[in-house]
Amino acid sequence: MAMLLKKVWESVSNRATSFSSSSIDSVTTPLSYTESSSSLGGFDRLPIDVVLQIVRLVGPKDAARLSVVCKSWRPLVSDNRLWIYFLQNYHDTWDSVFFVETHLRSGYPIQTFSSPITELSFMRIYGQRVQVPGAVIVDGGSGHCKYGWSKNACPTGRSATFLEFGNIESPMYSRLQHFFATIYSSLYRMQVKASAHPIVVSLPLCHYDDTESARASRRQLKDAIYTALFDMNVPAVCAINQATLALYAAQRTSGIVVNIGFQVTSVVPILHGKVMRTVGVEVMGVGALKLTGFLREQMQQNNLNFESLHTVHTLKENLCYVAADYEAELYKDTQASFEVPGEGWFTLSKERFKTGEVLFQPCIAGVCAMGLQQAVALCMDHCHAAELTEDDSWFKTIVLSGGTACLPGLAERLEKELHEFLPPSISNGIRVISTPYGADSAWIGAKLIGNLSTFPGSWCVTKKQFRRKSRFTLAW
Repeated sequence: MAMLLKKVWESVSNRATSFSSSSIDSVTTPLSYTESSSSLGGFDRLPIDVVLQIVRLVGPKDAARLSVVCKSWRPLVSDNRLWIYFLQNYHDTWDSVFFVETHLRSGYPIQTFSSPITELSFMRIYGQRVQVPGAVIVDGGSGHCKYGWSKNACPTGRSATFLEFGNIESPMYSRLQHFFATIYSSLYRMQVKASAHPIVVSLPLCHYDDTESARASRRQLKDAIYTALFDMNVPAVCAINQATLALYAAQRTSGIVVNIGFQVTSVVPILHGKVMRTVGVEVMGVGALKLTGFLREQMQQNNLNFESLHTVHTLKENLCYVAADYEAELYKDTQASFEVPGEGWFTLSKERFKTGEVLFQPCIAGVCAMGLQQAVALCMDHCHAAELTEDDSWFKTIVLSGGTACLPGLAERLEKELHEFLPPSISNGIRVISTPYGADSAWIGAKLIGNLSTFPGSWCVTKKQFRRKSRFTLAW
């Protein structure tokens, strides 16, 4: 105990400049805890906020030891403000930590923590999060795969996806096994073994319908994934679709996710973490690849030479945007340039906003499909008609995910179109948001689950459970 207190005082002395005498004198509230009348020794004369600042300096480990070795320090060290500070400096942002620990810690089905925040012990939550072993995160897709470690801020590896997850023919198991073996061979260089850690797998939403054949296809795909991973001795598996994880990354459990994928765009209604297939998932035959291909054609028509599709993709990410008013934009000077490393400067004009317009008017790219605003409006109309809750607020938050969702102006344009397309009874209160993570949205959502204080808990299926062929209710 003496050594701990000495360390506290040394921390104060070493950082004396952080606490000027004037700032201490300005705080007149004395340190007093009604829970304990025990003395804190020389610290009694300091205001409570100053003592909390001092305890911050010794760090969470020594702060926790203070509460164990000295009863009089226990009420102060258990103060939520102290542990909120420590959580803010641990892996994830405070907002995301608060969201997952109050909404997702009970597992699936989701049960929101309804008690006041003061009843949560963030000291206990911090201790549990430190002990969570971490998880391998794999965000698979039809275009690119992101993988890494849940304790890291972003994916550590990216690769082209050579799997079509919607295909459930006989070679699926061997392809899945090859797919995961390739990822684990990369992770092995970071000393991550398949047998040592659970895995959170993010998959594209496939077999959209609520028919018996679609449900059978999803079960078959799920079994193939579990079998491939458990045959590699993975201890536990959590498999959730990309749309739900992107919603979690946006710190929501209910809403409509517009997932602009590699080949298609999915409009997915989600209530309390569950995909509402009974309401209906809308699918557009326009994805990121179609927009990149359209820009390539426009550049070729204007005699702009480039070496690869990667160059076009880079220009799309850095120069393209969505116009608030397409017709008005046609008469503006929209010329802009960007330097692609190794290829030099490229100048685009109307191609910049025509590319994004394909989402709203697929016909300009030769695609016979409804526009994004129509697909979202149709989904919202179905949600309204279904009357799943007492009010319609759950589906009025629309979350954009995917790399193409980062196009400037997309969220504002979609919100404007929906207000014009839908009656006020449905459109009032609509909010379209784009997550700051772009193409990594699903990976970030999976990472939040992998760092939960209760993970793996009820989120995962173990090999033993899978072998028993129990019926699990998962967020598929």
